[in-house]
Order: sequence, then structure tokens, then C-alpha cells
Amino acid sequence: MSVTPRFSGSINPHVEEPHEVESKSPASNSVWAVDPKYYDLAEVKKESRLWRAAEKKHPWYDAPAKVKVTTKKCLCHLNIEFKLGLPPEAVYEMFTNPNNFPFFKEDKAGRQRLENKSTKVLKKDGPRQTTEVEKALSWNFLGCSVDIPIHLIIHENHKNLTAKYTTKKMMLMKVFKGSWKVEPDYVDQERLCKSRSPKSREEYKICSGGQGKVGSKVTMEQIFEPSSLLNRPPVSWIIRGITIRTTKILLEDLRKAGTTLREV
Repeated sequence: MSVTPRFSGSINPHVEEPHEVESKSPASNSVWAVDPKYYDLAEVKKESRLWRAAEKKHPWYDAPAKVKVTTKKCLCHLNIEFKLGLPPEAVYEMFTNPNNFPFFKEDKAGRQRLENKSTKVLKKDGPRQTTEVEKALSWNFLGCSVDIPIHLIIHENHKNLTAKYTTKKMMLMKVFKGSWKVEPDYVDQERLCKSRSPKSREEYKICSGGQGKVGSKVTMEQIFEPSSLLNRPPVSWIIRGITIRTTKILLEDLRKAGTTLREV
């Protein structure tokens, strides 16, 4: 089930309860992006319509992500913050993307820069869901395009829209893990709520008369370390540089996808 503005109306009637289900073909839509028990689909659709209507009159600008890089011993830490002009549930789906929707730039063959190959739900406990995900990253290395397989275990929380991930297996990396959190951003608060400071989407809906757009604030952390054989200068410097640059490129893809989704 998709909650992004572009796809929110197309709900597959064959969606299964996602316990122990596996999608070898992400397009089969057999895994929830966000469990509908923990959000109001009708309200998200309304918020999406507000964004699309506003985009026609005054196009929204999403600033590029802020990325702070620090290295401690052999571990490289990326602390990332950015905002997107889309409802939080839609942005959360852009990260998990179990149905492999085109959120990332495609090459001439129609392959995305980051593709979701398969998603398997290992465990579900209320809003908490553990998934095993296989992705493929198209990585340009020394002028050659290389597909890097990424095997992740993601611990999701569909109620507070958080996730933590670790690699089960990844080429070139000894450590690759991180987390993300998506929070509502009440972008019309000053204009419509005056001096009031809403503490929830319901309060924001009331003080804005139902006309306030809800965007997303994203906080991410990514930690990685090259594999032992590659963790020596200058090779380790090259791998770190490419990983950081690739992360920034993927974030830019998401920023551009947000603009596209507001325009449809």
C-alpha cells in the first residue's frame, strides 16, 4: 500500500497482512509502506491535495540536505537534516520504498540509482516491523558503473515514523548502519495559527482551519567503515569519499522527487 501523493489512490485489493510475507517483485505491492492502522489515509490525501494546489500558485522550495561528516577512529559518521514539502507518511515511504516506485534518478535502461529488489517482513508487533530488504545501488567507480548489492535488516516503527537499519551483507563495507526519523513540519503555522504553537497535527488542523500544509522534518544518521582489506589509505579515503558523495546524490534525488510529487 502506498501513501505517497502520486500513488495514494491506487490501493491493491490483494494486499495481505504483512506477517511473514515476501515480495520478490516489489511491484506486487504485498508489503505496507506504513501500516494504515497508525495514520489517517483520508487526512494524508487531503494534506497532499493542499500541497498540490499550493504548488500551482507558489512553488515550494526544499533546501538541500545539511550533511555533517565526522570520522572517529575508523568509523565515518554522517549526521543529516533536511525538510521536504510532503506529508510525513509519504516521506517515510520514500525511504523504505517496498514497491520500488521511481523516487531515484533512472538511467537510460530505466534502472533507478537505488532499486528495491525484494522485501520480506520477518516480524510484526503492533507498530513495530522488522523487514529484510535487498537493494541494488548503481555506483560509479573510476568511470565504470557498478551495481552494489545491499542486504539490510530494518527495524521500523510505523507509529512514530522511525527506523534503524544494519547491514546483513554489503560489498566493500565492514560496518554500515544508521537510522532515520520523520516528524511533521507545520509550515503554515505562523501565517494561519498566529501566536499559537500547535503540538500535534490535530491542533494544527484546528488552528489553521484545515488549510495548513504539513511537511516533513527528517533527521538521519549513517555510520560506515570500509572492510578490513580496504581500510588503509589511500583506498579508505577513496571509498569514504565516494560513499559520502553517493549519499548526497541520493538525498538530492529525493529532494527532486518531492518536487515532482507535488506537481502531479
